[in-house]
Amino acid sequence: MRLEPKPAPSLAATLAYPVAAIAATLVVASLLVLAAGASPFSVFYLVAKGAAGSQFALLETLTRATPLIFTGLAVAVAFRARLWNIGAEAQLYIGAVVTVVLGTGALPLPSGLLIPIIIVAAMAAGALLLAGPAVLKTRFGVDEVVTTLLLNFIVLLFVSMLLEGPLKDPMGLGWPQSSKVIAEAQLPRIIQGKRLHYGFVLALVAAFAMWVVMKKTVLGYEMRAVGHNPEAARFAGIPVNRVLMKTALLSGGLAALAGFSEVAGLKGNLTLDLSPGFGYSGIVVAMLAMLNPLGVVASAIFVAGIFVGADAMSRAAGVPSYIADVMVATALLSMVTAILFSRYRVRWR
Repeated sequence: MRLEPKPAPSLAATLAYPVAAIAATLVVASLLVLAAGASPFSVFYLVAKGAAGSQFALLETLTRATPLIFTGLAVAVAFRARLWNIGAEAQLYIGAVVTVVLGTGALPLPSGLLIPIIIVAAMAAGALLLAGPAVLKTRFGVDEVVTTLLLNFIVLLFVSMLLEGPLKDPMGLGWPQSSKVIAEAQLPRIIQGKRLHYGFVLALVAAFAMWVVMKKTVLGYEMRAVGHNPEAARFAGIPVNRVLMKTALLSGGLAALAGFSEVAGLKGNLTLDLSPGFGYSGIVVAMLAMLNPLGVVASAIFVAGIFVGADAMSRAAGVPSYIADVMVATALLSMVTAILFSRYRVRWR
């Protein structure tokens, strides 16, 4: 048996692969639900109802999708150039740290000036964090999967130290959390009384901007060329190492926006459990979207809907909410398999 490259698939075939991956995910989830003694149809109905069955549910899904869009975009941009960024979780937290440092009164500015400054500073911090592994890759050939993955743990320990030291809230009754950001540094809510904030709008703008960059600019062309074949790109005169560095800066900055939006738009302060794994879930989001920036929005809402709906379903049906984690993991494996068979056909000897 060997794998043989396929010609470029049609649009219908390209759309069919993610649909097939989702269908395979539902089949696996159905088997697990049956093993738990429940009806798959009733469980999936409860998941859908919990994710979008009311205004409250839909807004909660969009709120949960906001950081997933940012981390999904970060992964999609990096993976497109074959830069394997597994450290979006670290970049998210470093963006949150910068938001807290600048947003708790260090800069006495009006909201119209303070929020853009924090956004730029957070993106710069995330970009610099990923620049280190990118330099190690381009200069010394160090595997960025290892360095970016290990950075997640290093940054989490660094954040833990900050929350027990310089950033600890003196009014927090001893809890490891930062002070609240001031009102001028907070993103307003889209609907008063609800949790959905303008970070979601910023995420949509970022997704469209990344689509323009990927499809309409020289940098996007260079990133795609390097991702397809770096040696051919180098032979054609494309500065591969420089493109990888630009990609790293862009990817790290996007992931840091997830931390900014969670602190400035939702939580108001920094805690060690700020992210339940948004950086890792961003890999699933990007793969389900087949690295398309606009597709990242849809896949992020889909993944967020699974998590939000699973919580409601667990209370109503008595099925463990961990089924959501299984569904997301299965979706990733199914999508990777679908991408493999979209590019290669199996030949038997």
